Amino acid sequence: MSIENTPLPPKDRQPVLRVIPMPKDANLHGDVFGGWIMSQVDIAGSVPATRRAGGRIATVAVNAFVFKQPVFVGDLLSFYAEIVKVGRTSITVSVEVFAERRRMATEVVKVTEATLTYVATDETRRSRPLPPG
Repeated sequence: MSIENTPLPPKDRQPVLRVIPMPKDANLHGDVFGGWIMSQVDIAGSVPATRRAGGRIATVAVNAFVFKQPVFVGDLLSFYAEIVKVGRTSITVSVEVFAERRRMATEVVKVTEATLTYVATDETRRSRPLPPG
């Protein structure tokens, strides 16, 4: 995918997470590990899910995950997350990740998009109904 065709971050929303990957998060060539990115996406997705659930949640599914562009050490990553579906106990969240390349401050590219499902849990870690929305 060419950079010119990459959508820009949503102007009407604020990122739920911003982070800069460090050398420990990458291989010897400076390419950030996909697993590290997946972990950050899960954290970002949990922010609106936790708010909507009014408490504890657990990740139950990664419905879709696409790496669109590589991520490099030093990129400023912005994670945008929004709820796309609410069930009786579950919340599905869409997460988009954009990288501001540190080497070229004006270059912003969409690097990852994912959809995850979380379930609200009680103090015994069993699923519970969501509070009214």
